[in-house]
Amino acid sequence: MVYGSSRPEAVAKVEALVLRILADRLDQGEEAPELDQVFTVAA
Repeated sequence: MVYGSSRPEAVAKVEALVLRILADRLDQGEEAPELDQVFTVAA
């Protein structure tokens, strides 16, 4: 879970966290999910 002082800041932090997790999985030889399934931000 991440927090930001604004919605755009929080979304940017979530995106950065997801990319770090995906990079780690790829480094471990796991397959990455389709990106359209990764970044979904609800209103």
